[in-house]
Amino acid sequence: MIITPKSKIDSITEIIISCAYIVLNTLGIGFLEKVYENAMIIELSKNGLLAEAQKPLNIIYNGQNIGEYLADIVVENLVIVELKVVKCIDGSHIAQTINYLKASSLHYGLILNFKNTPLEIKRVIK
Repeated sequence: MIITPKSKIDSITEIIISCAYIVLNTLGIGFLEKVYENAMIIELSKNGLLAEAQKPLNIIYNGQNIGEYLADIVVENLVIVELKVVKCIDGSHIAQTINYLKASSLHYGLILNFKNTPLEIKRVIK
């Protein structure tokens, strides 16, 4: 297993969060997640990051693929970004992201809630 330096993850997540603020400040609140997802892909790409929307990730159990889920955005093949438009991020959103990290080979997640201003952000680490 290759360990990514914390400084690289911090740098990537700072750019992701900066892009999210730009998107929220530009679009405002009230759109569906897909609109924010499309805008985030544009902003992340403008900032030189590899960002893949709706990236399929296989769920492995006892060495067997038992299904897949689509991550909202995966950045640099290192960070899962879950986008929400909900009253507030709650325990179920955090648990969902933790499960996605457990099921994938990734270790870092960000939950971004575009429902209100300011942007609500939760970091999740496996």
